[in-house]
Amino acid sequence: MSASEQEAVCRVVIIGAGFGGLEAALRLGSAPVDLTVVDRHNYHLFQPLLYQVATAALSPADIAVPIRHILRDQKNTTMLLDEVVGVDPARGVVRLRTAGALPFDRLILATGSVYSYFGHDDWPRLAPGLKSLDDATWIRRRLLLAFEHAESCAAAAARQRLLTFVIIGAGPTGVEMAGALAELARAALAQDFRRINPRAARIILVEAGPQVLAGFPDKFVRFAERELTAMGVELRLNAPITVVDAEGVVADGERIASATVLWCAGVQATPVASWLGVEPAKGGRVAVTAELRVPGHPNIFVIGDAAFLTDAEGKPLPGVAPVAKQQGRYVADLIRAQIAGAPAPAPFRYRDQGALATIGRSAAVADLPHLKLTGWPGWVLWSIVHIYFLIGFRNRVSVFLSWIWAWLTYARGARLITGDDRR
Repeated sequence: MSASEQEAVCRVVIIGAGFGGLEAALRLGSAPVDLTVVDRHNYHLFQPLLYQVATAALSPADIAVPIRHILRDQKNTTMLLDEVVGVDPARGVVRLRTAGALPFDRLILATGSVYSYFGHDDWPRLAPGLKSLDDATWIRRRLLLAFEHAESCAAAAARQRLLTFVIIGAGPTGVEMAGALAELARAALAQDFRRINPRAARIILVEAGPQVLAGFPDKFVRFAERELTAMGVELRLNAPITVVDAEGVVADGERIASATVLWCAGVQATPVASWLGVEPAKGGRVAVTAELRVPGHPNIFVIGDAAFLTDAEGKPLPGVAPVAKQQGRYVADLIRAQIAGAPAPAPFRYRDQGALATIGRSAAVADLPHLKLTGWPGWVLWSIVHIYFLIGFRNRVSVFLSWIWAWLTYARGARLITGDDRR
């Protein structure tokens, strides 16, 4: 290829290697582009199973794969471990913390979301959320240390506070976390201690709204609430959180003493709107066109949790993996068509594939377009879907064997307390 031909190659930059960004990168792997993928982490994370790392059911390596390994056969692709600090749309440059200015002809922003604490800047330290492997291993440390400290605690009130766990937010993540934590306390740890009874641990799921799993049909909501209650999870509905401090929380005016508070409530987009200098839409997201472009910047695309787009009924698309993956494929196909001089694909349209949530070792809900399942059948389908979408044969085999072993023995092999308290 001559120097002039190299200069003519379209420079595509993808920020974020989550579900949407990675899907776009893989789709562009054989395209005549100079592709650069930038991420703050060197791994692609299967976020739907993070809660299982946090509750010691899986190890971090089971749900994460190095990005370089995934993209190793793409000769047109460079991966950079870096962090975005700004975007200059006029100059066509992304500003990176370490590498400096990175020029682009097409830019795909797929940076996802973070938990929103509704203006309470001191709450993240007291009630960590679950968005990264660091979050998961930190939460695992806090959960396991709570039982260890309770074992050596003589004061009854202090011991009960250590054995009280509050989970804020009863969406799918909160429900799955509550069920997994109940199983950890009542099964996996039940025989491991001498002075305390882990089965006596209180797991309290707090939700500001009137039900768990908001957005699911009523029959699934009622099923989930029954299953959680049967597992010993205390449900506090219509109970907004007003205080989170070192002693616990205040929910609907009631003080709950707890040493471990976990945040699974609302989310907001990463600061993409600020980078682009545009007015943020709901949840801090960027309102995009039907082609997922930023208005006024036809060469910049926003996908996944950072994008605000409504469906045919005017409802915002949810921040879930299927949306991000479909958007990643769409933008990659659009860029390929532009480069080839082919007609552009029709405007993006999300194909709803349904929703899944697990409640325990043998219970889940599956709300699919043509299939509605609860209980054991739902759990089997949930397991198959999650194993299928994991990246890498080793990860699929490892997770499958871990789940089989845990189902047969109630054991959790990743009960390691690592790290320190400097966070």
